[in-house]
Amino acid sequence: MLTIGEVADRSGVPHTALRFYEERGLIHSERTAGNQRRYPRAVLRRLAFIRTAQRVGLSLEEIRDALETLPDRRTPTKVDWTKLSKTWRGEIDARIDALQRLRDNLTSCIGCGCLSLKSCLLVNGDDQLAAFGPGAPRLKAGSEGGIS
Repeated sequence: MLTIGEVADRSGVPHTALRFYEERGLIHSERTAGNQRRYPRAVLRRLAFIRTAQRVGLSLEEIRDALETLPDRRTPTKVDWTKLSKTWRGEIDARIDALQRLRDNLTSCIGCGCLSLKSCLLVNGDDQLAAFGPGAPRLKAGSEGGIS
């Protein structure tokens, strides 16, 4: 069993984040007679899983839901990661598409102020893009109704 300080040092995750993750049900600890947290060593792999999932853009709720599919709060294995990451692939692809659209459409723009109304790809004269729903359809992922 590891103390919260040992887990923070080994994982690089601050104490505050460890407490936050525990409050959200992402990790679990046991309490000593003095009410101090003690974590099993396997929490280090679980934290690596959480941090990696965050890096690919998943919310803590999505990560928690994924971890809850594992029996008995088990630490994710490579097989678990492979299975779970397949379910996230569509969402990640949609995010990549949206980011590429944003990058490609904002290359000459410094953020809508707008200094180039004659050539801006986001201009929506006479609200012609209203038929595509709320938001900026030229910046949305194609799978979310975005247009080129």
